[in-house]
Amino acid sequence: MTLPKHIAIIMDGNGRWAERRGRPRAIGHRAGAKAVETTVAFCRRNGIEALTLFAFSSENWGRPQDEVGALMKLFLGVLDKEVAKMHQHGVRLRFIGDRARFAREIRERMEKAEALTAGNDRLHLNIAASYGGRQDIAFATRALAEDVAAGKLKPQDIDEDLVAQRMALADVPAPDLFIRTGGDHRVSNFLLWQLAYTELWFTDVLWPDFDEKVLQRAIDDFAGRERRFGLTAAQLKEQPAA
Repeated sequence: MTLPKHIAIIMDGNGRWAERRGRPRAIGHRAGAKAVETTVAFCRRNGIEALTLFAFSSENWGRPQDEVGALMKLFLGVLDKEVAKMHQHGVRLRFIGDRARFAREIRERMEKAEALTAGNDRLHLNIAASYGGRQDIAFATRALAEDVAAGKLKPQDIDEDLVAQRMALADVPAPDLFIRTGGDHRVSNFLLWQLAYTELWFTDVLWPDFDEKVLQRAIDDFAGRERRFGLTAAQLKEQPAA
């Protein structure tokens, strides 16, 4: 069976999961953390090379302050409790997004986690936090503009490859499989550049209920798809096997 090398997930539905149970939304986010553990373990055991999770968007800062505060506390707790375990299992942890908006305490823990796990290669776990796809593209183009202004680069030399090199996750393959839980069918400003030819899979399952069986269904569906990358099916048949 063809496995995706890189899976990207929008973990949607934590708040609705809690509301349906008459509980505060923060309870749903805590329940969602367990689904993260399950997903990371599955990917690690099954040879998935990279997993990118959309934890907190650049737009999520506009949510009610009590919910944002609860998310930040949860974020700190996960960093304190789970990083050592991830390191023991060979997981490399990295954060993408505008981390300047986080409190210094959280930024310092992010940096320590990245430094501790930098040499691991069993699974590349990327956490998108204070991240937006448009923001990512803007940051990349700004960096290129700065090189042009400094005389290091000519405008006519800028192409897709150069832009891609300045994007977040430039050193890992683009996602093969995108999963969104919670029933909505949109990408919500997540990895806009990187998802150009990614296979999309949606489920009504709320994130706290996401388990290995649901993830396996997504992978099975992926394995049955023909990925043409703009070519025809006949052209693909003519290409030598990898």
